[in-house]
Amino acid sequence: MFILQVFNEYRSRFNGEEAVVKQIDALLRKHGHETYLWTRSSQDIENSLTGKMKAFFSGIYDQASHDEMLKMIDIHQPDVLHVHNVYPLFSPSILVAAKKRNIPVVMSLHNQNLTCPKSDHLYKGKVCERCFGGKEYNCVLRNCRENIIESIGYAARSSLAYQQGWFRNNVTLFLAMTNFAQKRLAKAGYPDDRIVVLPNMVDIPESSCDPSQGDYIAFAGRLSTEKGIETLLAAAKSVPEAQIHLAGNGPIEEQLKAIAPPNIVFRGRLDRQQMLAFYRNARALVLPSICFEMCPLVILEAMAMGLPVIASQTGGLGELVDDGETGFLFERGNSGELAHRLRQLWNGPALCNRMGQKGRIKAIREYSETVFTDRLFSYYEQARTLVGLPAKPAEVNENDLVTLQS
Repeated sequence: MFILQVFNEYRSRFNGEEAVVKQIDALLRKHGHETYLWTRSSQDIENSLTGKMKAFFSGIYDQASHDEMLKMIDIHQPDVLHVHNVYPLFSPSILVAAKKRNIPVVMSLHNQNLTCPKSDHLYKGKVCERCFGGKEYNCVLRNCRENIIESIGYAARSSLAYQQGWFRNNVTLFLAMTNFAQKRLAKAGYPDDRIVVLPNMVDIPESSCDPSQGDYIAFAGRLSTEKGIETLLAAAKSVPEAQIHLAGNGPIEEQLKAIAPPNIVFRGRLDRQQMLAFYRNARALVLPSICFEMCPLVILEAMAMGLPVIASQTGGLGELVDDGETGFLFERGNSGELAHRLRQLWNGPALCNRMGQKGRIKAIREYSETVFTDRLFSYYEQARTLVGLPAKPAEVNENDLVTLQS
């Protein structure tokens, strides 16, 4: 197959979504498929009124991107268009172009931008669903972006896309990452028979770590409000004996440092090798998010490494973490309950080992490369069938041939 991927990179680098996009591109090449990753970056938007206005209009419906997509299709003749993020420099116009050429479109839902103009369903640190189901005007009324021009822009592009059905009518198959995300999208008016579930994948290390010997409880992610780190700091004050290390950086880093108790250590952003060591020396992973999380890579990575996970009961996290088996779930924003769970694992090395091994087994069974690959390619074929195209014969790469011959 030839897979054309589209991804509008965010202003903030090193996010999980970008990692997944590159992961899929590498996976396709590994399995002998041709790919082209078409990217644009929001970092290129001029930080001026003119630059922001151009992004505003291009985000609604960009005719130039539509025409360029037609040319891209005519040149590459892709078997599938795999879309990740179209805002603000592509716009839904590229989906319309693909429909004109009868190219099946598969869209990964990494966030909630089809149901929330801001993509996170948060307003001043609390869950907000006022825009859900075609009521995007609330983004303007509440000035959700804390910048009225941006709030109008985000609301306008989301409202027009919803009213015109640019996603509903032109995406062949939606890839939700959890059952939670699938059900919410269907509730918002998207066709439930064209929404399937495909969690992220994770590399499985050859050996697991020994969490009973871990020196700290780990957090890994962006230091921002939606990750619920304030809840973690409040819980940490109640468990002073537990060392808690935070890997990552973000917009509220200095604010967090000012209120952090002594048992919190800020490690900054770590590269891939440093992250592996970070997991191996931990006793557990904690993710106290207050937003509707999709399928965070950090949870899958921790499970694959053999770490138990403490996560808030929000979004799809309850599907990733089996409460009492592979870790613990706690009520979103409840620092007291989180403190109790932190204390349990910090003082229970045998419990950490038992839960960590169950998590690793689950990661192998449900989130490994093999499982992900089989499901992704089957969805590509399903999308082709839905637009009336014949199935493509499976391609075997050299590594597969060596395996078969041996």
